[in-house]
Amino acid sequence: MISGANLYAVAKAMVPLYTAMALGYISVKYLRAFTPDQCAGINHFVALYALPLLIFRMVASNNPYKMSGRLLAADTLQKIILLVVLFAWAYWANKRQKKSPRSASSSTPLQWVVTIFSLASLPNTIIMGVPLLGGMYGSMSASLMAQIVVLQFCIWYNLVIFLYEYMAAKRAVLAKGHQVLPAVVTKTDVGAIKVALQDQKESSTETTQPQQEVCVTIIEDAEADGSESEKSEAETKVTATEIPKTVVPIIKAKLPDQPVPEERPEPTVAVKVVASMAMKKLLKIPNTHASFLGLIWSLMASKVGIKLPVIVDDSLAIISTTAVGLSMFSAGTFLARQSRFIPCGYSKASLSILIRFIVGPILMALTSLAMGLHGTLLHIAIVQAALPLAVSSFVYAEEYKLHADIMSTGIIIGNFLSLPFTILYYILTGL
Repeated sequence: MISGANLYAVAKAMVPLYTAMALGYISVKYLRAFTPDQCAGINHFVALYALPLLIFRMVASNNPYKMSGRLLAADTLQKIILLVVLFAWAYWANKRQKKSPRSASSSTPLQWVVTIFSLASLPNTIIMGVPLLGGMYGSMSASLMAQIVVLQFCIWYNLVIFLYEYMAAKRAVLAKGHQVLPAVVTKTDVGAIKVALQDQKESSTETTQPQQEVCVTIIEDAEADGSESEKSEAETKVTATEIPKTVVPIIKAKLPDQPVPEERPEPTVAVKVVASMAMKKLLKIPNTHASFLGLIWSLMASKVGIKLPVIVDDSLAIISTTAVGLSMFSAGTFLARQSRFIPCGYSKASLSILIRFIVGPILMALTSLAMGLHGTLLHIAIVQAALPLAVSSFVYAEEYKLHADIMSTGIIIGNFLSLPFTILYYILTGL
């Protein structure tokens, strides 16, 4: 059974987290020390610098040749099953929404897929898992926790970020694809539109949103024949659609006697192009570079038995050690800017607790048994799945402005509830 000394070790891990969060809350709520833009800047620093360096250090220091294959297979199977179920539900929900459109303020099914997946399968394995499970199962649990974290950083967080980028790219495409143009314009107007849009394109600067390119085509034979007055009086119908290369509106001009070309199905085209845009953005994000560079280094270093030079490791440590503290500080500033202490509401908070502490561990137990885990390894797999939500999940949710209220609530309440739940699972697995 976990001893009093081990409970104190858990408290030592929890108290600094809440200290950082409380400082962020007080700084914004009472001292007015940070504006909303400055709070966003703090979170952006964590996402752009602190977390990537922490990811690199964690992955680079792991020995991939001594990882527990069955434990990682059970963890992977848990997440795959969860994703399959969530995507199947999202597909069904999208079919229903076509019959009864959702309101503009409601969340899309894909947004809930990301949130539920993070709640159910991304626990705070290092900060809370190492001291808590170390008291329950000994020092061997620390190595196993590090292995699960490496898999999270290299695969699952990159998947979550890809889905965030996919949704951001889709919103950008829809915003630019729904620009309203006149239904009927003259050829002269079409030329003016082409010039205006070309000027707009040349003057725009590069942002995270995809650039818009517009092509205006006139039937050449009509321009070659007829007088200037006939060309100025001829009217053409303009229709808008999307093309795969740039996913932007293309203005198709036609004369009345020309058939309208058949348009390609919009959903198929949109998914392919938006996914391509999201993948290109993912490959530019520091988290992706950090995880795979760390994996490459660990594969080479573990093979020949070398470590990062001390001067390099210490340089990385200066920034990476701020990741967890500033993440909790950012959660505190977010909470201070809300109108109530439980910003997502009690029903969503209760649902998030159910997903984190019931659904995740039960699914992990089933996949662990399916992979043949038994004894202490099985117990560790189940108990670590009942740890509180990872702090980095809030950082990404706040960075992409998606259900940050649910994530912050999951961290605040989850850290308090994690100890009784993990002890409960520890007792149940020992029966």
